[in-house]
Parts: sequence; structure tokens; C-alpha cells
Amino acid sequence: MGPLFYAVIATFPSHLVLALQRGVERRRAGYRGRFAPSPTGPLHRGNLRTALLSWLEARLQRGEWLLRLDDLDTPRNRPGAAEAIQADLRWLGLHWDGPVVWQSQRRGIYSTVLSSLRRSGLLYPCRCSRRMLADLSAPHGQMPVYPGWCRQERPSWGWEQQRLPSWRLRLPPGRLQWQERCGRPGDLDGPSRVGDVVLRRADGFLAYHLATAVDEISLGISDVLRGDDLWDSTAAQVAVMAQLGFTPPRYGHLPLWRDQEGQRLSKRDGALGLAGYQGRSLDAAAVIGTLAASVSLVEPGTRLSAQELADGLDLERFQSALQLQANHPIVDPNAAVAPNEAVDCGDTMDSGDTMD
Repeated sequence: MGPLFYAVIATFPSHLVLALQRGVERRRAGYRGRFAPSPTGPLHRGNLRTALLSWLEARLQRGEWLLRLDDLDTPRNRPGAAEAIQADLRWLGLHWDGPVVWQSQRRGIYSTVLSSLRRSGLLYPCRCSRRMLADLSAPHGQMPVYPGWCRQERPSWGWEQQRLPSWRLRLPPGRLQWQERCGRPGDLDGPSRVGDVVLRRADGFLAYHLATAVDEISLGISDVLRGDDLWDSTAAQVAVMAQLGFTPPRYGHLPLWRDQEGQRLSKRDGALGLAGYQGRSLDAAAVIGTLAASVSLVEPGTRLSAQELADGLDLERFQSALQLQANHPIVDPNAAVAPNEAVDCGDTMDSGDTMD
């Protein structure tokens, strides 16, 4: 921990310092992984595979595996989704360690970090709307890196312009780096590739990247295994952790599970989930076998429990399978939408840069 850590942490209240230091100690004690879906609908098969692999790595490492529900963006949460996620994991035999962590119950620690960063001069108010930034992206349609229009503006956060500001992290020049185990290298230029990350949205909601970064530190998460679609989010979260003066976890970004047309599976598109498997009269052993076979951990058609899968593997074979799949998206010939399966409108994460 360098000078930045001590400069920032000097603004933290003592209880926050203790919480963050406790997380560092937990990480040093051994492997701590987590699975962190948003309760916006049922898990699709890609989410289920990620959960299995994350759980499996924790068990092979003789470590802990936490379940965290990223439920901060309450308008997007769907009634019963959180309970359904927990029921699905239990049905598959993916049992987590300790109580479920609810981000909605941790707003206090996120707000305290936000206030401390603001007092340190690391945040600035931004009145740019998503629509303004979208105009920069035409004709490509991809949201651009924020150009820093409000960086030098006079700090104000009232209703002067009929809207409250979002608050952005003032990202310094330099590279963002993290240990990447099975995806694209974790090394990029922060200002040109990430920009000044929104930590509190204009609608008052705390941003996904702030909450996730604080959780990875305070919960002592040592390793994160998740989908490659979240690689860009990792860069933003590493930026937040760097400004707080903490080392990020080790990351592994898994290739996405795609349908025959090469499209990624999504809850939004009604991608087949556990209900679809059960509708085809597949029990938990068959589903575990199907998910494990998708990354060549077992032969197709294998039936076994999650614990039997863990007992039959060693860590070296597991890690080799992840490396083998790193550059090869999984194509599922049966990934069509089940005729009677409900279509969900959410994803497994929210946009930390939503300002309107």
C-alpha cells in the first residue's frame, strides 16, 4: 500500500478502515470466491455454468464461495427473482458459505466510501446526460469514454440546471492492470479506455462499479470468475480499487455461451434456464453434466452431482480446461428459447454509468 492509500484512508472513519482492513486479512488467509447475480430474473444457462465453475474452483482451492446479490438498482429487480436464484443454486448442489450478502443492505459502507472520496477531491460533479454522450457515439452506437467536459467546472450540486449531477471518479494518467487468468490481458490505458467512472448516478443510485469494488475489498474476495462480457466492467472496478489504494482480486473471464447464430445468451432474450432443463425432465445430475461438458470437464452425456464433479477433478486439470476454452466461445446447438419459458428484461449486472 503506497502513499495514495494513506492519503485517501486518512479521510475514512475508523469503522470503515477496520472493515476494509478486515477484508484484506480475509484475502490473505486463503481463496475467497463469489457469485454475484442481479435479481432481475431467472439465471440462464450461461449464468448457471459460471456459477458452477466459480463454485468448483473454490472447492478445488479448499476455499470459500460467497453468494452476493447485486440488488442496488431496485427498479430493475423482479419480485421473487432473488429467491429463485437461491433455489436454483441449492437444486444444483452449489451451496455457498455464510449468509447471502445483499448489496441493498450495504449502502452505508458504499456511501461512506463515496463521501470520503469526495472529501479527498477525487470526485467531481457531472451534469452530462447519457443522451449527450450517446451523440458522440454515432454512427457506431457504442457509448464512448467520457471526454471530461465537467472536470474543470465549478463544483455545484444543487438544482441550478433542474437536475442533480452524477459524481465521477477523477482518474489519473496511467495504466490499469490486474492479474488475468484466462481472458484478455488485464492491462490498458485508464484515461483513454475507461475514463472518469460514475460512482453515484444523477438519480441518486450508487453505481454498480463503486459497490462492486468496495465489496471485493471489504469481503476479502481473492478471485473472481465471470463472463467475458464483464471484462470492461472489471477495468472500471480496478480503477476504483486503485484510487482507494487496494490491489484487485485475480480475475478469470470466461468465454460466453452462444446460440447457433453466434448470439450471446441473455435473460433479456429468454435464453433457456433451469426451468427449461427441468421442463425436459433433466434432473440436477444431468444438468451438472451438461454444464461441465460445455467446457470439456466431462464427456457429453455424463451424469453426476456437483460434489462428485469436484471430487473427480484436480486443480491443474480444471485450470487447463479454462485455458483451453479461453479463446473459444461455447456454442450450444440447443440454446433456442423454450416455447413456454418467460422472457426476462434484465441482465446479470446494471450499467454503472446510467445517469438519466
